[in-house]
Amino acid sequence: MKQAIVIITGLSGSGKTVALRALEDIGFFCVDNLPVTLIKLFISRLTRKGGAAKIGIGIDIREHEFFSKIDSVLLPLRKKYKIEIVFLEAEKGVLVRRFKETRRPHPLYTGGSDIEKSINKEKDILAPLRTMADRVVDTSSYTPHQLRELVTSLFSRAVKNRAMSLTLMSFGYKFGVPQNVDLLFDVRFIPNPNFVPELKGLRGIDAPVKKFVFEKPQTKQFIKKLKGLLDFLIPLYIKEGKTYLTVGIGCTGGRHRSPAITEKMASLIKEHSVEISAIHRDL
Repeated sequence: MKQAIVIITGLSGSGKTVALRALEDIGFFCVDNLPVTLIKLFISRLTRKGGAAKIGIGIDIREHEFFSKIDSVLLPLRKKYKIEIVFLEAEKGVLVRRFKETRRPHPLYTGGSDIEKSINKEKDILAPLRTMADRVVDTSSYTPHQLRELVTSLFSRAVKNRAMSLTLMSFGYKFGVPQNVDLLFDVRFIPNPNFVPELKGLRGIDAPVKKFVFEKPQTKQFIKKLKGLLDFLIPLYIKEGKTYLTVGIGCTGGRHRSPAITEKMASLIKEHSVEISAIHRDL
């Protein structure tokens, strides 16, 4: 089985535990809060003949006293092993809200200081890891379920040995554009089901909305052109060695048009040798 080593790191409250558990669910041997100085020994022992082929490692601010050695530890390892580093982050206001909702203190919070100051300090300490990351994911608008789906789509190729993971994500522009999308398509030119009383309360994954969206001539033409573009690009990305591709499809609220088209595209490009997942961020 092909070896895969994934390091999950990032800001406290950004979803690292959720991401690490998602790796466990797809067969990774995972360990959380591993001191940086022990990573080399841990990987070496697990990758011996007959050892674990898929390894997930969580690194967070609780081991910040070792972060001055991060370069000297990870750079040599990346020359010997294929290691992917995923850095999770979120907007400051979102992180503050999450800590208040869970009633957990920030790891750097001293009691007398402002929690925002703790977050800023953490960002500074983790800056070297963020720079080294292969992928930076802003989880501000993700639910735990959506984050699990994203991690699964990115790294299930380690289980199924596929060349590339393709994530199709619907979203609403009024809630902001998703971070770190590779290709972005705006479908607000399609007539909006939101203005049809009997469709307003439904979703893009419901049959009546799909019928409304796909009976429009401009939708049919767009689907044909988008499929042709992805049919052209996907083999080229695979040839270049790209391991994941995220395609964002947006409408105004992310409830009707973009989910319908996202589902449709996921069904149309299954002939490619990729692991496909569809995420509806704002449903």
